[in-house]
Amino acid sequence: MVNFKICKKCKESEPLHEFYRHPNMADGHLNVCKQCKREDSIQHRLNNIERIRAYDRERGKLPERIAFNVMTNRLWRKADCRRAAAHNAVSRALKNGTLEKQPCERCGHEKSLAHHEDYDYPLLVIWLCQICHKQRHKEIDEERLAELSLSVVKLPSISS
Repeated sequence: MVNFKICKKCKESEPLHEFYRHPNMADGHLNVCKQCKREDSIQHRLNNIERIRAYDRERGKLPERIAFNVMTNRLWRKADCRRAAAHNAVSRALKNGTLEKQPCERCGHEKSLAHHEDYDYPLLVIWLCQICHKQRHKEIDEERLAELSLSVVKLPSISS
């Protein structure tokens, strides 16, 4: 049996699993659906961006956060040593002038990052802004997933 609840904000009747749990509510769930809560959170962040960024900067200075970032960085470097070498090569090339930073190749945003399609060619980079860079990595992950699903061999079913 699925229980339903009406969202206070959008007035839609939704199954209970569409509401976040909340111990202080009578039924144990928040009175705003997950979608409305997400929209509220996004709007709150946009309305208070400077205060939230200041909070995030301070939180990043906490010892446990610093330790976690150090560990993550070590694991990232250890996972593929070519990756760190390619990033270092780009940094050196930018400093000595053999490589020049360009705007994002997709949207033209001035603030861009060097994206490597292949770490074996460290100075062959695509300049992408943060948003387009994340999108490119999402595309790469989807391409890899598609390759994996194509390479899966179906085994014949055994009838008994």
